[in-house]
Amino acid sequence: MSQLPEQSARTSVPTSADVARAAGVSRATVSYVLNDNTTVRISDATRRRVREAASGLGYVPHAAARSLRAGHSRMVLLPAAHLPAVPLQQRFFTDLQSDLRRLDYTVVQYGSAGLDADEAVRAWAELRPVAVVAPGGVRLTPQGISVLTRSGAKAVITLGPQPVEGAHALVLDQRGVGAGAVRHLLARGRRRIGVVMPQEAGLALFSEPRLAGALHAAETSATGARIQPLPLRYEESSAAELAARWRALGLDSVFAYDDEYAMLLMRALQDAGVEVPAETAVVGAGDLMLGRLLRPRLSTVRMELATAQPPAEMIDRLVRHPGGAPERHDLLRAETVARESS
Repeated sequence: MSQLPEQSARTSVPTSADVARAAGVSRATVSYVLNDNTTVRISDATRRRVREAASGLGYVPHAAARSLRAGHSRMVLLPAAHLPAVPLQQRFFTDLQSDLRRLDYTVVQYGSAGLDADEAVRAWAELRPVAVVAPGGVRLTPQGISVLTRSGAKAVITLGPQPVEGAHALVLDQRGVGAGAVRHLLARGRRRIGVVMPQEAGLALFSEPRLAGALHAAETSATGARIQPLPLRYEESSAAELAARWRALGLDSVFAYDDEYAMLLMRALQDAGVEVPAETAVVGAGDLMLGRLLRPRLSTVRMELATAQPPAEMIDRLVRHPGGAPERHDLLRAETVARESS
């Protein structure tokens, strides 16, 4: 019977002592250089020699050991949200991770599938992150925030439609999207407005606040406008079924949740002989390029993320100066873009 060859002796893991010997400096100097400590004067030539020695040996600082010495980690934890892809939110997290890395933070994404809210928080706390940024769709409670802060997290930040008690909040208030779309339709003289409510899992986090914004805009307009929610699956058959009974609904316009649902429904309405915008005005959200290529061109609500201070710099500030009152920063700006479909 054949046997696997015996494992050869393990290659030793390079240490900071090895780097110090190769560079001809002390271990303290290696630590200062590789941790970008600028409080100690070290010549550029020495810094270069240390970095070249570390690169040649394949040395990587031990994050856990560094955390023990510092009393905290440089890890920012991003729990994974169980949500469909949302381009604006994806772009936010991509930029955030890049900016945090430039500030010398280690960014770790953590999947929490199969864990309830309490189990997930305990799992995050075991990693001893210095900060946690929890997106919408990840359940975070005041009790969970307390567990994280007791484990050493200096900043707990939520990203979603509503703040959570005890945490700093980056608020993506979706109500302005629905309100902006409805105000635009009201200005065009429309009074019987449908609002598409996607039936796909996870989208209620966005669609329900948009509906609330639409309802508020209609109620405060003194126009007598009415809003009718319209359940719709992202399927041609679902859009065709809705378009087939459109005239029976008596609607003269629709805010279709976003550009993709708007394009789906607009094509179904046109196939059913409903003229856009003569019979029904259509507004989406997201300002996708494809919406500009349609005929008629799609009216939309353009959304942008903006803060007075870049989010990564804000997180760094909260980590360096913990203990203050929870901060709220509204991120989402909504602007209606009028085109031919309305």
